[in-house]
Amino acid sequence: MPHPTELPTPPALADAPVLAHVVRGGVVESVHRASVAVTAPDGGVLEAWGDPHDPVFPRSSNKPVQALAMLRAGLRLPPPHLALACASHSAEPMHLDGVRAMLADAGLTEADLQNTPDLPYDEVERDTWVAAGRSARSLAQNCSGKHAAMLATCRVAGWDTATYLDPAHPLQRAMAATLEDLTGTPVAATAVDGCGAPVMAVPLAGLARAFGRMASAPAGSYEASITAAVRAHPELLGGTRRDVTALIRGTEGVLAKDGAEAVYAVGLPDGRGIALKVADGGARARTVVLAAVLRRLGVASEAYARLEDAPVLGHGEPVGAVVAVGIAGGPPA
Repeated sequence: MPHPTELPTPPALADAPVLAHVVRGGVVESVHRASVAVTAPDGGVLEAWGDPHDPVFPRSSNKPVQALAMLRAGLRLPPPHLALACASHSAEPMHLDGVRAMLADAGLTEADLQNTPDLPYDEVERDTWVAAGRSARSLAQNCSGKHAAMLATCRVAGWDTATYLDPAHPLQRAMAATLEDLTGTPVAATAVDGCGAPVMAVPLAGLARAFGRMASAPAGSYEASITAAVRAHPELLGGTRRDVTALIRGTEGVLAKDGAEAVYAVGLPDGRGIALKVADGGARARTVVLAAVLRRLGVASEAYARLEDAPVLGHGEPVGAVVAVGIAGGPPA
């Protein structure tokens, strides 16, 4: 494997347009480049900032698609557990209890989880966890719901549970096939995600297309059941203090999922899809850029105040903000 410094930088992502300014005291202190793809109900690219065909790793934004693969393989879960299967959860008690129940229903325990042990994602929960003298555990890691669902799928399908993270495992092959089906594009590359599961790169437009299809899927379909579960239990998808939870709760009909390295994907009930990636992977600009795109598309939401709340602090007090630029007027010519 080449040394990391020898790996090529994707030219399209490196040359993405500046879509956010970090303003301190009226001065632009820093900028964030980002790529955004907006797809139409028919899957075509409606608007784009940067190259919509540049492959990106969706990271956890891919979880609803992975959940679809699990349903296609025979998994059946009640809505709260289905939302947890799509989650990057905050490790609040409701999340941990839900994951334990998912495992127990499949005749499994936390010992069967192979996701990377970690502390809770949420700062409040992490502080409480550490104060109680607890160490990193697979249960607390934000992907434990997905891993519990993957193990349960293996049990239903009769697949080996000890090797479920192997890219050649039937579960992972099914996930790759479902991702290609929903995005309409081949998987461009496969690597290892932070939780230890395979992560597969697809074009940004493909990710947007997949979410548009899931959010507008007909009633009774597996896709519609995932969207309904997430919408009914947004606090299980994220957490009490999470922006993705606020977005789903405050925006009619959307399916949304955040991902590491500043990825966000949103499906609208009319079939349009949105996917974005902040080039430097910094999280502080992702919700601000997303809010600007949603506003441009005329999406009514009660979550804008939460998404656009990105203050720049000086001595603990707001002295500026992260603001979106270059989106209201449309993509660059």
